[in-house]
Amino acid sequence: MPELIEPFTLSIPDEQLTDLGERLSRTRWPDAETVPDTSQGPQLAKVRALHDYWLHTYDWRRCEKTLNGFGQSRTTIDGLGIHFLHVRSPEPDALPLIMTHGWPSSVLDFRKVIGPLTDPAAHGGDPRDAFHLVVPSLPGCGFSDRPAAPGWGFPRIADAWITLMDRLGYQRWGAQGGDLGCAVTDEIGRAAPDGCVGLHLNFAMFPPTPEEIKDATAQEQAMLDSAGWFWENLSGYARQQATRPQTIGYSLADSPVGLAAWIYAMYQDTCGTPGDAEASFTLDELLDTVMLYWLPGTGASSARTYWEMARASRPSAPTPAEPVTVPAGFSMFPAEHVRKSRRWIERRYSNVIHFSEPAAGGHFAALEQPKRFTDDVRATFRSVR
Repeated sequence: MPELIEPFTLSIPDEQLTDLGERLSRTRWPDAETVPDTSQGPQLAKVRALHDYWLHTYDWRRCEKTLNGFGQSRTTIDGLGIHFLHVRSPEPDALPLIMTHGWPSSVLDFRKVIGPLTDPAAHGGDPRDAFHLVVPSLPGCGFSDRPAAPGWGFPRIADAWITLMDRLGYQRWGAQGGDLGCAVTDEIGRAAPDGCVGLHLNFAMFPPTPEEIKDATAQEQAMLDSAGWFWENLSGYARQQATRPQTIGYSLADSPVGLAAWIYAMYQDTCGTPGDAEASFTLDELLDTVMLYWLPGTGASSARTYWEMARASRPSAPTPAEPVTVPAGFSMFPAEHVRKSRRWIERRYSNVIHFSEPAAGGHFAALEQPKRFTDDVRATFRSVR
């Protein structure tokens, strides 16, 4: 039955873990960078330390137990198998919320907020702020299927998520996303299905117009400068994946250290402590994410999401001419390189019900600043429950 929802339990064969260890033990290392900073990419000493921890200390079974403890399922939508966490609140009036990760994230980016969002009373919060959470893996990521043909752009993913919420029996629900998950959530907002009562975004994908750039305030100019620096200096991964995902895919599929460095670079460059990933994330957190790309072999398939985005028939963000009307809340974390001002946002989202600029945090907000992220999600949906 294509509409069947089946429980999914992870149990990676020991042979896969043994193979990983053997590959790690045979790593062929490049020369060290010739600069004292991260301007050439992740530093050799940092990646070697990550590798040594991975080989000698890291415990995948701990991560596996965490995922199985949340409760995992799979279902087929539009011909593709979709993996998702489904964590129901003990509160009967909880609002269902679908949360979408980006790249190179995973469902585990939300691990620290799942408890507080589903059971606020157990974490010092108001039980009236409770959510039932649905956290899917993007197509081609984690333990969702890898598309075998082009066409899985953000509108199609959004349609699949709307179908998923309906299949789970949720009639009123919200949507949350950051990074590529923001694009999916934007498309849900554009579709404005009857059941969707609101959105929360910790990213905004639209480009400012020439007029907005010309009339930028000092704060907005600082945002433009930060974004420009990011696209000029840190966006090589996006250009590669948007144009030749298959080329990098061979390295991502064959070399665990190659995959780890490709992913580590993003956490290093976009966290709240730029250039120092370990100051924002533990090695276990970083490697858990890498494993959710290594074990299912989704390096190339996840990269193709950028190829799909580059060939989309329409921009993956709302415009002033076609604003999203679904109520929306925003969190612009300060170390996010690509930030937007409230006035720019309000031209593209006609019903902004929450806007915050937290004091700390970067691109991976739920993992890095779980309390502030949780507070903002709660505040966004409080008025639309």
